[in-house]
Amino acid sequence: MLPKTVAELREHGVRVLEAAHVPTPDVDAELLLAHVLGLSRGQVQAKAVTGAGVGSDERVAYLEAVERRAAREPLQHITGVAPFRSLELAVGPGVFVPRPETEFVAQLAIDALQAVASPEPIAVDFGTGSGALALALATEVPHASVVAVENSPRAFVWAKENVRRVGAENLRLVFADLAEALPELDGAVDVLVSNPPYIPDDAIPRDPEVRLHDPAAALYGGPDGLDVVRALSLRALALVRPGVALILEHGELQGAELRALLEADGWRATATHRDLLGRDRATTATAPK
Repeated sequence: MLPKTVAELREHGVRVLEAAHVPTPDVDAELLLAHVLGLSRGQVQAKAVTGAGVGSDERVAYLEAVERRAAREPLQHITGVAPFRSLELAVGPGVFVPRPETEFVAQLAIDALQAVASPEPIAVDFGTGSGALALALATEVPHASVVAVENSPRAFVWAKENVRRVGAENLRLVFADLAEALPELDGAVDVLVSNPPYIPDDAIPRDPEVRLHDPAAALYGGPDGLDVVRALSLRALALVRPGVALILEHGELQGAELRALLEADGWRATATHRDLLGRDRATTATAPK
């Protein structure tokens, strides 16, 4: 018997996703139902309790969405959106899906930007991808001027769409390679943040959602994962004002190596910060005076 109510569809989705070893089958089943029905997750839960029915078109759409998720297509690709702090960002093939742990990195950058004495501080996000970090800075520090840099044509399209959706007038999106980006801002930037590719080339992610669907250019950073960081460190030294902040996301085992790399380039006061799960997640540094 085909499921016809919200509760039956939810139970079906959970069973299918559990069998496919999706990490959070109950959450994903409810979020897919919410997407298909145009409801919040809480509304889906309420309708499941009351025995609400679902129309045939929505049933078919949900069953198809569940099969896509069971094939380990990212949930965000199916719904078309990814939450990031207070934002809802458009995502899909060709762009890195923003992760909850990067919200911690955003907070470090926001705190640093809010501490700048200038009435219009300047922040740069290198490798902006979907625009997550840059848009968080632009919306949460509205008196700042934010520049987002991306060199992937496919990711740039998603970033452009998200800037349009959010309507952040204090954000400028630039298509450029980071090694030579923004010469007009040399010596003027107050905060520079990045979530660069940092996975070593031979450390293939286990999760199919990452391995098969996130763009390789956003994941892999050379033999030790730090090739992009090396280029970024040198370009950032030219961009930032003396004494201001660099914030970089990285893997949980890369903190010491990253600090050594930055210090060798001349950065001062390097420090590695743990996220809410207690894992090394970001390293900060200040430019020499």
